[in-house]
Amino acid sequence: MIFLKTEDEIELLRQSNLLVGKTLAEVAKLIKPGITTRELDKVAEEFIRDNGAVPTFKGFPNQYGDPFPGSLCTSVNDEVVHGIPGDIVLKEGDIVSVDCGTYMNGFCGDSAYTFCVGEVDEEVRNLLKVTKEALYIGIQNAVQGKRIGDIGYAIQQYCESHSYGVVREFVGHGIGKEMHEDPQVPNYGKRGYGTLLKKGLCIAIEPMITLGNRQVIMERDGWTVRTRDRKCAAHFEHTIAVGAGEADILSSFKFIEEVLGDKAI
Repeated sequence: MIFLKTEDEIELLRQSNLLVGKTLAEVAKLIKPGITTRELDKVAEEFIRDNGAVPTFKGFPNQYGDPFPGSLCTSVNDEVVHGIPGDIVLKEGDIVSVDCGTYMNGFCGDSAYTFCVGEVDEEVRNLLKVTKEALYIGIQNAVQGKRIGDIGYAIQQYCESHSYGVVREFVGHGIGKEMHEDPQVPNYGKRGYGTLLKKGLCIAIEPMITLGNRQVIMERDGWTVRTRDRKCAAHFEHTIAVGAGEADILSSFKFIEEVLGDKAI
């Protein structure tokens, strides 16, 4: 069932999502060669809790195995999504997607950003740039009267025009009092198909794009998803509210990009 949100509920969603943006900015301050993803996770969890929220990812149930153990998903290089924070040491030239979720005042926040660790190959940096651009192209199509397929079509066309792979097995989603609500929001699709977009619909749009083939595999931990060909993947995500005009972006990359400066994607 799809729950359309009131203006008051959208403001509560905005608060949770802005906290995600601020948390990712705290993480951005630490990303450099030599740090572990576990250290990033610890800082994020403390920051979320210090701001009166709960990390929604921690303890999230899994039909394939154990609940998720971290507050962040940290997916390095060929890991697409749901990487578990641990003793992985980030190296010069790596990329790391950091996905963060919060729960505050009864509503969820969800956003992701892929960071460069030091200097990254131009080929990989371009993948990040196009994936981030595709996110905003998708958001441009999240307007009342269009359909879910219009969002996916726009993202797919843009990324495939750059010869990148568009992951099919994992998609964006509705968001509200629950982190994952209806409808699903694929990063591929047909124009004019799918759920009709109405004012008050809140969704997380999150392109997951690969440098090579779009095929993915899941690791034995039941969480980590990586590319089958072991080429890099990028992931950017915003939570938005559909309105009568252009979409209202409830999450924010502003805090992250203030930290990164000219090194922002």
